[in-house]
Amino acid sequence: MTFLAELQRRKVFRIGAAYVVAAWIAVQAASIAFPAFEAPPWALRVFILLLLLGFPVALVTAWVYELTPAGMTVERGRGTRYVYAASAAFAALALAWYFVGASMRSEADRQAVTPGAKAAASAEPAHATSDPIVSPAKPAPQKSIAVLPFADLSATHDQEYFSDGMADEILDALCHIKELKVAGRSSSFRFRGQNEDLRRIGEALGVAHILEGSVRKQGDKVRITAQLIEAGSGFHLWSQTYDGDLEDVFELQERIARAITEQLSVVLDSEEQQRLVPVATDNPQAYSLYLQASAVYNRRDGARFKDAIANLEQALQLDPGFARAQARLASLHVLAPLFTRVDLDESLIAAEHSARTAMELDPGLAEPHAAVALAYESRRHFVESRKEFERALELEPNDPATRFWLSSSLLSTGYRRQGTEMLDQVLALDPMLPIALNWRANVYFEDGDLDHAQALYQRAADLGMVFASGGLGQISRARGNTTLANEQTVAALRGILVGIRKEEQLQAIAAAYGDDPQARARGLAIVDDYLASDPQVLDGMVLRLLIRFGEPARALTLGQDEPASNDGSFFRMVMGREFSELRRLPEFTEFTRRTGLTKLWEVYGAPDGCERLAAEQFHCE
Repeated sequence: MTFLAELQRRKVFRIGAAYVVAAWIAVQAASIAFPAFEAPPWALRVFILLLLLGFPVALVTAWVYELTPAGMTVERGRGTRYVYAASAAFAALALAWYFVGASMRSEADRQAVTPGAKAAASAEPAHATSDPIVSPAKPAPQKSIAVLPFADLSATHDQEYFSDGMADEILDALCHIKELKVAGRSSSFRFRGQNEDLRRIGEALGVAHILEGSVRKQGDKVRITAQLIEAGSGFHLWSQTYDGDLEDVFELQERIARAITEQLSVVLDSEEQQRLVPVATDNPQAYSLYLQASAVYNRRDGARFKDAIANLEQALQLDPGFARAQARLASLHVLAPLFTRVDLDESLIAAEHSARTAMELDPGLAEPHAAVALAYESRRHFVESRKEFERALELEPNDPATRFWLSSSLLSTGYRRQGTEMLDQVLALDPMLPIALNWRANVYFEDGDLDHAQALYQRAADLGMVFASGGLGQISRARGNTTLANEQTVAALRGILVGIRKEEQLQAIAAAYGDDPQARARGLAIVDDYLASDPQVLDGMVLRLLIRFGEPARALTLGQDEPASNDGSFFRMVMGREFSELRRLPEFTEFTRRTGLTKLWEVYGAPDGCERLAAEQFHCE
């Protein structure tokens, strides 16, 4: 009888297979049960080691013993030494996995807390020499986490805004912990409802741990289940279920946030030890209205901005001291002109009022300062805007939205190097933020790096950024594909021009980016008709079209007195590299003086490519 036949006769293969299946089930159960009983992370590794060591024991037992009517009997025969050798090899591999693997994990932990790793995880990431999305991924710091959107397990499945709000609150609390790197909301929430491998999610977000969970809300009762998972291995490090009333939601969130810090061995400073999740309001209905409005704000759902504003106004009637509701109301008002057809001045006045009220109620909130900064920028009060952005980042240095808004402001006002560095910091915090990807791609395009620009434009487009197809159009045009370029550009800018009929919008856009003289003449005539109608608020896209139609001096003169809608995009074009000859026009000096740019440059220094000649006199290349 051959050795293989002997193995089959003694049921070694069958016993081995049964053992593997049973061990796999045991590991899955343990990965859930151990964290539930707050067992330390090493306990699960020891349990797996024992199961691995048990495998050769099971093989030897199956070989040596045979079950007979007389009971267990010892049966020896040829091949025994091979079985012993294989068993010893399995045991050696198990021990090597445990000890060598532990050594490698310890080394990874030590690397995670080196100065370089701390810099990568801090609120001030070092400026990357190449884009963080295109460059090879770096090992994630051990003290890093992404909070995925919590599943809505309510009976009617209509409480997604509430489950999102719970995940948001926990994410926000963790963002305030200095020692912990937290992936931005936009990136984490991209994985909603996707059955993705956790290892891939961790690599995409640059984190070592993932928090996922679910929320079941029924009447005034709420149940939150949270699980902390090691992204690289998929092991459950901790899980817990919390039950309470709606009045208890802030306490439940506080307990979850603190449990996470304990599992990740995060050391809290004195302020963080007091409370991670502040009690925003004691009125559950006001809080529910705030979460509904926040869901609209986070999606930038312009069609529902009016409803969101009404919800926040109702929440403030229920609780006039609800500072975060006032801050979110300020943000909605300041963004409304970008997403809806509302009066610019009225929106900015309302935003500033709500922001000032929020600051009085809670001086520690960053959001109202960011909202005021945007309102100041919309009025071209650039110095005041910069100071408010700086204050917002002092209060909340890890907020990707504030960092992006400041980066776009820096680029639009001529501070190209600082703006690019800030964009890289935004993408280190929130690597899937579409608008940041699009702006970073713009910088690459201006630098002539078409490959990196195309990669980021495409990434932004894949993530739902409509305007990114305009960048792809620039790439196509630079590579000689004019037909495709026009199609992509028109698709990106469709519907932007306020006050011009839709069919004329498309004609003007296509003509401005094309080279047909007759089409360009017709497109310019469309713009002239729009300007002759004396619009109450000039559209910044019209000014951009004038530059592309070869009338930059006229654009500067028209744009120097009153803020335009889409003002930032117009300033970005004026201060960008594509139309650098524009800055040598006589009208440029007057433009910078009357728009307030020179005042900003006097306070913060000359921008890139410019030098100060005298008081409020700058020469720009």
